[in-house]
Amino acid sequence: MGRRGKNVDEQQVATHARQFAALGAEPRLRILRLLLAAHPAGMVAGEIQSELGIPASTLSHHLEKLRAEGLVKPRREGPFLWYSASTEGLGELVRFLYAECCTRSRAIEPTVILERK
Repeated sequence: MGRRGKNVDEQQVATHARQFAALGAEPRLRILRLLLAAHPAGMVAGEIQSELGIPASTLSHHLEKLRAEGLVKPRREGPFLWYSASTEGLGELVRFLYAECCTRSRAIEPTVILERK
């Protein structure tokens, strides 16, 4: 791989490491799961707060971290700020893992990922 390819790969690894770090906090993972369940409409912050019992200031911090890492997208509708899971950001993260575990090394068979337990 040339120098340019290596830099791109290093940047991708750094990006995905930050995304995993963002998801490493239990409240953020709960927020993302809740937003995925509400996809595509998303939820207003008050609904997320009520559902998960997270104080508003703490929720704001977690949502900002998820947004900064490309895992959550906010949108304004009138006075409300709606949040939804970023399927683009999550898709890139899943493709990154899939490429390593299921195509290059075949450590996990692709059909195993799709099985529900």
